[in-house]
Order: sequence, then structure tokens, then C-alpha cells
Amino acid sequence: MRILVPLFAIAVGTLPASAQTTPPPAIPAPANVAAAPADATKTASGLATAVLTPGTGKDHPTKEDIVTIDYTGWTTDGKMFDSSIPRGKPSTFPVNRVIPGFSEGLQLMVIGEKRRLWIPEALAYKGAQGKPKGMLVFDVQLIELPNRAPSDVKAPPADAKKTASGLAYKVLREGTGGRHPKGSTQVTVHYTGWTTDGKMFDSSVVGGQPTTFPLDGVIPGWTEGLQLMFEGEKARFWIPESLAYKGARAPYGMLVFDVELIKIQ
Repeated sequence: MRILVPLFAIAVGTLPASAQTTPPPAIPAPANVAAAPADATKTASGLATAVLTPGTGKDHPTKEDIVTIDYTGWTTDGKMFDSSIPRGKPSTFPVNRVIPGFSEGLQLMVIGEKRRLWIPEALAYKGAQGKPKGMLVFDVQLIELPNRAPSDVKAPPADAKKTASGLAYKVLREGTGGRHPKGSTQVTVHYTGWTTDGKMFDSSVVGGQPTTFPLDGVIPGWTEGLQLMFEGEKARFWIPESLAYKGARAPYGMLVFDVELIKIQ
């Protein structure tokens, strides 16, 4: 039986990014890196924060959520010790798998927001050997909550296109390539899948790595849907059970996927 690629393991450390093998180019520290300014908002725990750019979202992450962010961290003497910016790739991780001050700060934010966090040592590494000492300062931008299901997960909307097989799809972002993959083509994609009750069951986005596979090695709805796409395109698919696992195994029922076609091999 055809299967989808498995859910990737989430590998995170105590900081939101993996350990640096070579120091990234330094990003200058903010002027107020040594101490939180008087107008910063302070919580009961001792965390201080300031909104740098308001967000466009309404929902706040919870401890159970997964976030995608860009961030940079400095010690109070202005030395940058970690950043996703020079790597050119945002970091994705569970909110409850990072230092307490970072986790608390993320739960104050909404999508699109950029916020500065002054995290006291008691909410950071508590003097642990080999970790940055003292208060840490982070600039954080919340990009998305990749585990959260879209609002139309229960059923395809009226403007979704439908094929003769029963597959429904909607283009979320136009592609730049001029050709479609074929039935046995190997493709590289990023994707997240939900059941119609909003539960995420698989995601390469959460795993942090795109996946590559031949189109004739996945469920029929994927084989058909990917052939409608161009490179660079992002689409949402509503795949009926008859084009998914046909009731033979979980997940059951219609499945909903957001898929970005990164490359046609």
C-alpha cells in the first residue's frame, strides 16, 4: 500500500536553533541590550518585553503549539551568541522545548509580531556550564504556527477547484516554474497535513527539512495534486478518503494538506 512520508522527528535543543558549527556573522546589538528600558512591559516572572513591530494575527501560541520564528540573541555586553538570520532559514520548534523565558515571551506574541525579550538568568540557563551566562536579550519575529489547522479544514470552500476524481484544491501562492511534474517524477516539497477535526498528523515543516519522493510512491491524491502544481507554488488539497488511505489505516476520512512544491527533479 502506498504511504506518505513519515512525520519527521523534532530535534531541538535548549535554544530554538541547533548548535552553531561556525560562528555566524555578528548582528549589532540593540542600544538597550544592557538592561530593559523603563517602558518595557514586565511579567510576574521577571521577563521584560517590548513590541518592536505589531503583528497581524490574533491568536497567541500556547505551550502545546509549534512556532516558526526568526530570532537573534545577545548577552548584555552586546555579543551575539545565536541567530537564525545569517543562516537564512527560520527556526521551527515546540514552545515547551526552549528556555522558560523564551517560551513565556512567545506566548505573548501574535503572528507577524516582532518583540524584544530581556530574559533574566533565572529564566534562561541558570548558570549552566557551556551556556550563555546572565540575562539574555532576544529579538524574535513570530512567522507562523505550522501545527494550527486552516479555518477551512472541515470542507473545501466554494472557490476551491475540483477534479473529476473528487480532489479539491486551491492555490495559496503562485509558482514561478513553467512546467508540471509527471506521474513518476521525483519532487521536493514542504507540507503539513491535518484531519478534518484540525489535528496535525504529519509535517515536514515541523521537522525542519523538506522531503523528496517519486510521485508514484505516495497516496493517489498527492500523485494527482502535485501534477497540477508549478515549482514555487503553494497549494491546499482536500483529499477524499478514496484518494488517501481508503479507510484501511489511520488517518481516516478526508485529509487536508498545505503543500509547497520546492523542486521538480
